[in-house]
Amino acid sequence: MAARAIWKGCIEFGSISVPIKLYSAVQEKGVHFRLLDRRTKKPVKQRMIRPDSGDVVEHAETKRAVELDRRNLVILDEEDIEKVDPPASRDIEILHFYKPEVITHQWFERPYWVGPDGNTKAYFALAAALAKEEREGLARWVMRKKEYFGALRPEGDHLMLVTLRNAEEVVDPASISLPAGRDLSAKEISMAKSLIAAMEGELDMSEYKDEYRARVLEFVEAKAAGKVIRFPKAKEKAASDSDLTAVLQRSLAAAKGERASA
Repeated sequence: MAARAIWKGCIEFGSISVPIKLYSAVQEKGVHFRLLDRRTKKPVKQRMIRPDSGDVVEHAETKRAVELDRRNLVILDEEDIEKVDPPASRDIEILHFYKPEVITHQWFERPYWVGPDGNTKAYFALAAALAKEEREGLARWVMRKKEYFGALRPEGDHLMLVTLRNAEEVVDPASISLPAGRDLSAKEISMAKSLIAAMEGELDMSEYKDEYRARVLEFVEAKAAGKVIRFPKAKEKAASDSDLTAVLQRSLAAAKGERASA
């Protein structure tokens, strides 16, 4: 089935406007369990209740509030919330162009494929220009009443837009207290480099799948068919060795053995 666009807009910078469509680049594939009544085996529903009386509160009877502290809440009406909603727009404004290494991985949140919406010449020209200049664009746009910042980047001949976390959400590594350790010896560094080289190879991301989900689905299908299925127990890891050189030697030998067998 062909992917369906989830949103339409225009990439704007200078006097240039490029009509585009956004497509989800990822899709959730987790296992979703239904909650049942233990006695009747029928699905149960989640309801909102008053903590003091246990009475059910319907959604239409609720209001939203922001907690200032443990004793004070500020209640907001729908009109209040509408006042602070960002103005609706279909423009994706490019604020800056920058080198890809400027924004590091902890900023990235959710990727979207960007496709042309009519003017394919302008779309592919923009993708080619970004790839040739090795640049990305810092974008800002409003989608479904929420403001986003994102990285517009070339992927092959096409474009991708990755939403970015806001500055207050990203932890500065300088704020992390790291334990002090001894200096590594030249031998340990050399062995670590050899281990990395021995484990280097072609990366095929299609090999890395959700093994837990696969086991659950296999078990469910078997149980539905009246079969019994047993999975092997996870192997217990041996106690860690405090001798870094010994650990590196074993790891290096194992990596070389795996490469030889492959």
